Amino acid sequence: MIYYAEDDSSIRELVLYTLKTTGFEAKGFENGEELFAELSAGNVPKLLLLDIMLPGEDGIEIMKRLRRGGYDFPVIMVTAKNSEYDKVTGLDCGADDYISKPFGMMELIARIKAVLRRAERTESIACGDVLSCGAVELDIRSHIVTVDGVPAELTLKEFELLRILMKNKNAVLTRDNLLESIWGYDCAGETRTVDVHIKTLRQKLGSGAEIIKTVRGVGYKVCG
Repeated sequence: MIYYAEDDSSIRELVLYTLKTTGFEAKGFENGEELFAELSAGNVPKLLLLDIMLPGEDGIEIMKRLRRGGYDFPVIMVTAKNSEYDKVTGLDCGADDYISKPFGMMELIARIKAVLRRAERTESIACGDVLSCGAVELDIRSHIVTVDGVPAELTLKEFELLRILMKNKNAVLTRDNLLESIWGYDCAGETRTVDVHIKTLRQKLGSGAEIIKTVRGVGYKVCG
């Protein structure tokens, strides 16, 4: 659900219509009082579009009040003002982005999606769903591995191999440990399988391969 606090009904309805036609649930509010009444009822949005020039309590004050109250959902400030002062003030108060009127609907949707992606990524990291080592990041939930921000195309086994190594950062895992964890007991003794997958994994990680260290006569570890 996306909330939009805007006192101009024509702009508010146009934005809400656009949000709904692009797949979002959306609800509008004319002022801060209406917004906080909804929040007090326990209805918290995924993101808030907040106009600065609102009647009564303005957007900046609302932004401060939200953060003081512990609301940490993403906020995009929307304003007719285009001065650097207003942008900086909004960001300093805890806003995640800003957009100045007049704005195009496609630009607005793109900004919203970008902020939501950042918020989801931050949440994933906080929940331990993203593992990071050197230039390599592994997102367990989305099943994506990147090296310096560039996606690396891994097979399922390569992904699992890297995940286990990164999950046990700095710990040496024997080939038998890795075989049991990824391939199962049926492959016991087939240590060459691990070596082959490590080789292809290193190739696909490119410059990020340096995090995988060979411990001679034992197995492998990730460090960095």
